[in-house]
Amino acid sequence: MTDRLVLANQKIVLKETTLSRLAAVSTATVSLILLKSGIRACHISGAMPLVIEGCEFVAEAFTLRFIPMREDLSVPEVLGDPEYAQRKLIEEVGEGHALVIDARGVTDVGTIGGILGIRLTDRGVKAIVSDGAMRDVRDLREGTLPVYCTGPAAPASLHAHYSSDYQNPISCGNTAVIPGDIVMGDQDGVILIPRAMANDVADAAFEQERLERFVRKLIEKDGRPALGTYPPNEAVQLEYQEWLAAGEPE
Repeated sequence: MTDRLVLANQKIVLKETTLSRLAAVSTATVSLILLKSGIRACHISGAMPLVIEGCEFVAEAFTLRFIPMREDLSVPEVLGDPEYAQRKLIEEVGEGHALVIDARGVTDVGTIGGILGIRLTDRGVKAIVSDGAMRDVRDLREGTLPVYCTGPAAPASLHAHYSSDYQNPISCGNTAVIPGDIVMGDQDGVILIPRAMANDVADAAFEQERLERFVRKLIEKDGRPALGTYPPNEAVQLEYQEWLAAGEPE
């Protein structure tokens, strides 16, 4: 049975500009907009890019859950089982999605390795995000797929995990992730945007960064003090509106 939260997300339509606007802003800006909207639990703790260069992404979440290893389940033979969740989803995850993995914060075993990373890249996946570790990190670093995790670990997932299900709500880095939510990453880490808020957050974040470009100009070029300029007081807000009306001159 499909979870009701997943069904609710499936009904929410994103505007054509939402993902492109989010791709033009930073996770820091988005986290500020979410804070203003009452959302504090948005940062996926522990998930940092394996490679800094080219790590930026924005995508809808496709989820995978690991539960604790049990000796009668976590045996090498399950890796050849076509119904084993970790292997089955590889051929089902949609193009343009980010694979978000609930690894329970376990940092001494890998959840995805080099070969599966290649296949996910071939399938058009935008990123891998996990609150656990990765293996074959040399191969993953040499690839083009952004990978966010806690770091490297040689042991395979079966040492500590059993892959139970996918495309259900999960916890990743102490953050609730529902399939279809929007995840975005850059050098500061990964932020989760509830799908129901994504359109408004994208528009507000885009406007916030335009305001910050103006504020940065006042501080860097004009030597204005931070207090009263950021956040802007009424006088600076008026200057900002005049700057917009003038076509945003440098």
